[in-house]
Amino acid sequence: MTSESSKKHPTPTRRISESTIHRLSVYYRQLAILESEGYHTVSSKELAKREKLTPAQVRKDLSFFGSFGTRGLGYPTTELKQKIANILGIDKLWHVALVGAGNIGSALASYKEFAKQGFELNSIFDNDQRKIGSNHKGITISDIGTLPEALKKHHIEIVVIAVPASNAQKIADICVATGIKAILNFAPINLKVPSDVVLRTVNMSMEMEYLSFYLCNRHNIDVPGKG
Repeated sequence: MTSESSKKHPTPTRRISESTIHRLSVYYRQLAILESEGYHTVSSKELAKREKLTPAQVRKDLSFFGSFGTRGLGYPTTELKQKIANILGIDKLWHVALVGAGNIGSALASYKEFAKQGFELNSIFDNDQRKIGSNHKGITISDIGTLPEALKKHHIEIVVIAVPASNAQKIADICVATGIKAILNFAPINLKVPSDVVLRTVNMSMEMEYLSFYLCNRHNIDVPGKG
């Protein structure tokens, strides 16, 4: 029998771990690849093999959100991809603002994959008078002083912070005060936000240090990602 799931997935009764959420994103990308390769169905074994997981792990991750596929036949590739997109919330449009138009900010603003995944960057802010008023990829850079009003005006839901560490907490405080509940931080500092605000920090220096550590110690320890 085919296991059916409702259009709106049930709210999980158990807390979902960050690792499970990460794997859902991985499954989504693998399903997109399988779809492009002409796979109409895919088994948990095939998904697991591609990501060096176990079929049981794949089934467990999906089970948090209902029942999928047909026993013995696998999952319809396109349907499962769409359902995971719904779970991840990337089947809708999210309004995103970027604070900081420096090197990192400019690179992020130029990243086309955001728009493909439903993250619409429609506001950029900076405090450099030479940049304010200029056009970046079709978006006029606004004065950072207008941030509170603009976040409300443009119905921003996610803010990306790409400013120096010395200014990052102030920006985060403004976002929180304006009602923002999701922040992606690229500043090399641990920000403090209320418990109801989701904060993700990407510290590229620390990631490079992580890699250099393993390069220096690869003969004495097990290196993650090693086959």
